[in-house]
Amino acid sequence: MPKRSSLISLLVVCSLWSLPRAAYAQALIPHTLQLDAAKLEQQGLGLARQAAQLAQFQQFELALPQARLASQLAPKSDKVWFLLGGLYLQTKNVDGGIAALKKAESLNPKNGDVQFALGSAYFQQQKYQDAVLYFQKGLKLKPNDPEGLFDLGNAYYVTGKLPAAIAQYNKAVSLEKKFWPAINNVGLIFYEQGNVSGAIKQWQSAVAIEKQAAEPLLAMAVALYTKGQHGQGLAMGEAALRIDDRYGDVDFLKQNLWGQRLLGDTKKFLELPRIQATLQQRENPSSPKK
Repeated sequence: MPKRSSLISLLVVCSLWSLPRAAYAQALIPHTLQLDAAKLEQQGLGLARQAAQLAQFQQFELALPQARLASQLAPKSDKVWFLLGGLYLQTKNVDGGIAALKKAESLNPKNGDVQFALGSAYFQQQKYQDAVLYFQKGLKLKPNDPEGLFDLGNAYYVTGKLPAAIAQYNKAVSLEKKFWPAINNVGLIFYEQGNVSGAIKQWQSAVAIEKQAAEPLLAMAVALYTKGQHGQGLAMGEAALRIDDRYGDVDFLKQNLWGQRLLGDTKKFLELPRIQATLQQRENPSSPKK
C-alpha cells in the first residue's frame, strides 16, 4: 500500500533568538496551533468530493492523492474510505483497495456498496470464495441490486456453479430489463453446455437491447459461422470488431469469462482472412480501405 501523504506539521515555533535582548524581555514559548477538528473534517469531505468528480472523468491518478488526504482529515467517514478503496482498485492496487474498504466496513458494516466492492476486489485476486461471501453479504443489505446479482452470478460461474449463476443473471434481468451483460453471460454458459441455439437467442436479445455491444455480437458471429452460416457470421464478426477490436484478443475474451468451447471456436474464427483483414484495418486506420 503506498505511503500516505504526510500532513503539514501543526507546531509553529517562534524563534527570536537573533533579536537584541531587552532587559525586560520575557522568554517566548512556542505556540501550538489550535485546529478545529470539525473544520478539518469538512475540508476532508470537500477534498473527497473533488476526488469523486475527478474519478467521474476517469482521472483516477489525480483523484487518488486527494482521496488519501481526505481519509486523514475525515478518518471517521466510511464514504471517504469507500471512495479511496475504489480508486485503489481502479489504479490496480488491489491490496490497498481491500485495506481501505475494510476500514469503511468497520465504520459502517451496513453499507452494501462496500460489501460489493470488497467482493469485486477479491474477484480480481481470483479469491472467488471470498468474493462470493462478500457479494452475498452485499445482497443481504441490498437484495434488489442488479449489479450485485450479476457479480454474484459471475463468481458462481467461474467456480462452476452454473445453475446458480444463471439464476442470479436472470434475477438481475428481472429487476432491470435492459441489463444486457447478464443476458450475454447466460449465453456464454449455454454455449459451454452445448446449447448453441439457446446461446444465440440470448445474444440476439442482448444485441437488440444494445446494438453497439461488441461482445454478444462477436459471440453470435462465431456461433453462426460454426453452424455453417458463414456469410452472416463473417458480417457480424466484422461489425463487432469495428465496434471494439479488443474482442479480437483471446486474452481479453478470457478476462470476460468466455469458456473453453467458445474460445476454441473463436480462435479459428479470428484466423479467417476476412476477420484478419478487419483487425489489420483497425490497427492501421490510415491505410486505404479495400
